[in-house]
Amino acid sequence: MSGAAALSQDEAFSRIRLLRSPNIGPVSYAQLLRRFGDARSALEALPDLAARGKRAYRAAPVEVVEREVAGVRKAGARYLFHDSPEYPALLREIEGAPPILMLRGNAALALRPCVAMVGARNASAAAIKLARDFAKALADEGFTVVSGLARGIDGAAHQGALPSTIGVIASGIDITYPPQHAELQARIAQEGLLIAEQPPGTEPRGSHFPSRNRIIAGLAAGTLVVEAAPKSGSLITARLAGEAGREVMAIPGSPLDARSHGCNQLIREGAVLVQSPDDVMELLSGFDGNPRSTFREAAETFNHAPEELVEAEPADIAGLLTTAPVGVDELVRQSGASAGEVQMALLELEIAGRLVRHAGGRVSCDYHGN
Repeated sequence: MSGAAALSQDEAFSRIRLLRSPNIGPVSYAQLLRRFGDARSALEALPDLAARGKRAYRAAPVEVVEREVAGVRKAGARYLFHDSPEYPALLREIEGAPPILMLRGNAALALRPCVAMVGARNASAAAIKLARDFAKALADEGFTVVSGLARGIDGAAHQGALPSTIGVIASGIDITYPPQHAELQARIAQEGLLIAEQPPGTEPRGSHFPSRNRIIAGLAAGTLVVEAAPKSGSLITARLAGEAGREVMAIPGSPLDARSHGCNQLIREGAVLVQSPDDVMELLSGFDGNPRSTFREAAETFNHAPEELVEAEPADIAGLLTTAPVGVDELVRQSGASAGEVQMALLELEIAGRLVRHAGGRVSCDYHGN
């Protein structure tokens, strides 16, 4: 369980157990560590916090976490914690950054300048060659190419960039998906870097892919979409990159090919049109956090920890919540409570299973739990 500076085995185990406990997500995990100082203390506090949210609570069983740790070791992987020097700085900046990752391979690749390349699974032969050529050129210039190991553009990008590539998967670190990429995934784990957020043994599910996409976008200074249909997963990655203040780039295509409509739509909405690897390098070399692309959806900017979390009565905030997402800053305004009091109340409701967190710092009540 290496990966965090001066982190004891007990604290590492407690952190894994905390994150695997019911109703604990990246935001609540970070708030609990900040409030209680360490994971063991946070775990001890969970039943009381849930009781304040009007629910009983049991943390993840120790034996479940022991099996997970054994599974990570068996897979030849290791843990990377959010405060490790090896944790990529750009990924740490995104909303809901994964507190714990599992790695196989060369972790130093994630500390180099990264570019994400994504696109259609049923990509055209020309687009696959283009992706492979772009990835090789970018890798030759010192970039690490990040993608999601899907068929089509993702696979071509990994192949072109090897060994300078990171594969982010939606399953456990020990699961190969898709099956056609078993050999490619094994090569990436050995020569490049393979990253998973889900525990070992977890099969990929639909809900895991947006989470995987946020890691792909978060690792990179910019995301390049090579070929994509409208409403594809690639556009979700591009949107997440835009929300994170990263460069969003797209290669234009023929309006006669539906697989190009997504890229053309991105360009129309503010993504930067690129036609060569040099265009990408020009945009990303020395990226300073001010993207040239204007493709992004407006998101509420709310500091999740403006002050120390303090005690509050959760019912005061629960009464303001409905199933419609609302900004946390709006709850602060309407409740008259301090931001810290509101955050503490939301944390208690979340641990009790009565709160759902949404993008952009918005929350709603859980329909079944509230």
